[in-house]
Amino acid sequence: MCGITGWVDFEADLSGQRTVTQAMTDTMACRGPDAEGMWLDRHVALGHRRLSIIDLEGGRQPMSVEDGGHAAAVMTYSGEVYNFHELRTELAGRGHRFQTSSDTEVVLHAYLEWGDSFVDHLNGMYAFAIWDTRKQELLLVRDRMGIKPLYYHALPHGVLFGSEPKAILANPQVEPVLNLDGLREMLSFVKTPERSVFADIHEVRPGSVVRVHRGGIDKRRYWQLEAHEHTDDLDTTIGTVRDLLEDIVQRQLISDVPLCTLLSGGLDSSAITAIAAKALTAQGSGPVRSFAVDFVGYAENFKPDPIRDTPDTPYVHELAEHVRAAHSDIVLSTSDLMDPGNRATVIRANESPATWGDAYISLYLLFRAIREHSTVALSGESADEVFGGYRWFHEPRAVNADTFPWLAMFAAQGRRGSALFDPVLTKKLDLRAYREDSYRQAIAEVPRLDGETGHERRMREISYLHLTRFVQLLLDRKDRMSMASGLEVRVPFCDHRLVQYVFNAPWAMKTFDGHEKSLLRAATRHLLPTSIAERRKSPYPTTQDPSYEQALREQFTRVVGRGDAPIMALLGKAESRGLLDESPGDGNSGGLARPVMEFALSLNTWLQELNVRLDLPV
Repeated sequence: MCGITGWVDFEADLSGQRTVTQAMTDTMACRGPDAEGMWLDRHVALGHRRLSIIDLEGGRQPMSVEDGGHAAAVMTYSGEVYNFHELRTELAGRGHRFQTSSDTEVVLHAYLEWGDSFVDHLNGMYAFAIWDTRKQELLLVRDRMGIKPLYYHALPHGVLFGSEPKAILANPQVEPVLNLDGLREMLSFVKTPERSVFADIHEVRPGSVVRVHRGGIDKRRYWQLEAHEHTDDLDTTIGTVRDLLEDIVQRQLISDVPLCTLLSGGLDSSAITAIAAKALTAQGSGPVRSFAVDFVGYAENFKPDPIRDTPDTPYVHELAEHVRAAHSDIVLSTSDLMDPGNRATVIRANESPATWGDAYISLYLLFRAIREHSTVALSGESADEVFGGYRWFHEPRAVNADTFPWLAMFAAQGRRGSALFDPVLTKKLDLRAYREDSYRQAIAEVPRLDGETGHERRMREISYLHLTRFVQLLLDRKDRMSMASGLEVRVPFCDHRLVQYVFNAPWAMKTFDGHEKSLLRAATRHLLPTSIAERRKSPYPTTQDPSYEQALREQFTRVVGRGDAPIMALLGKAESRGLLDESPGDGNSGGLARPVMEFALSLNTWLQELNVRLDLPV
């Protein structure tokens, strides 16, 4: 895993822009702590920071492939291509010769062999840029599910790009600006494809190629979900899911550095850990190493809330014992979560306010602790989107709502994002209209199956919304918090083969046993204790320590009392006072005041740390 950045300008000589390119590259240091490199030519400058995973010595970048003694193509690459061994063998049979053992070189040769269609041959998580010296054009490529991020800013005669906006913002031609659309995107709790919170900085859409040439910028989607009739019966479907998962995990265990799994004691992470344990044992390289997050006193004092019935720890330990994992709990305290240095690091890494409160900082601290032992971790992330695990998949009022189902559920739970904003600003934001427009665009994209009607048709829509508008929020959080720690986190459930196959399985088959994630449970039950196979969905935990909300309240009081805090340009005075007048909650994260204060404090830090300029109507 790595950080990439670059600059193309067809009307300027960039060969002398080493200082600026270095500054852009330096912003990616946390993503690539092991090595760095730059490649400059007349109209292009490429930067790379490396986290060494495969071929520790030979995989240095930017990497070039020569043709006739000159560089034919140069690449700066982030991610992993899991089928690179098969591709290397095929390309060698076509006459290609390799100098390293890295997947980076394989991808470069694939481009030289197949041109733009090389992306159809890749299986993995990746974001990279290829400069074709012969055509004098740049390709920006992102994996099918958007596991790895990639941003760009169009210039009059070229482009700036980076794994994160901060790389682009290090170039003096761009400044961090927040306008109404950026604020709407920040608050909508929906990931709009291609849009970032910064004005004029765009994302490469998952499964897309952006081509930059003298004539401008072209965009092409090389992969998207398709609707196909599912002809397999139930037993065949379960067997196919099982076979796919075993193949996916086997591929994603490839690493030249220490590897582990993230374990929550839920079905998803337990299935990945159990499959990994089985595969490692077969290789003679076990046991599997696993890690879990916990909070001081959490299990002993746990209180059920609207979305969590049970604490994770007992299930974590049961699964670890069941598969004989070498397991460690990472136990966090309120002082860890409230540490100003930790909170600032999270905001700088995320480059957007934390919309899920301490779920960001605890994830960062978990990853930071894991990095002391492992460089790669396998995660159960995205299984709920693929198999239909969230409770709102099964809640009629959410399913039938004329909006994104998670928004319908959150509204029912009383959550609000802009509750503290000045009423005039809130009116101008018009989040309802923004979300409605986003929803209409998403629904219009859904691939349809002829003859599919009623509930099956609606559940295909619900699945599509999650796989294109919700999962990206979680993948972004995972990527930013892990890369801030120099940890590569792989997500087996995002393998496009599995996603496409399960997407077309009928909803009745996905819930055949009357529970959520029926196919996943049936495919992995033989590897799991019954208690975990039957455990109800429980989201990533947040602390229930009442002292955490009290610390938030004290900090929010200080920020509001200062009067000159950056966020005061957005807040309403009456709304802020009203929040402080509310009684503290009992420690559960389902209370109203806590998430609002968390977001406000996070937004204030973001405005301050990134020196964001507000471009909002007065």
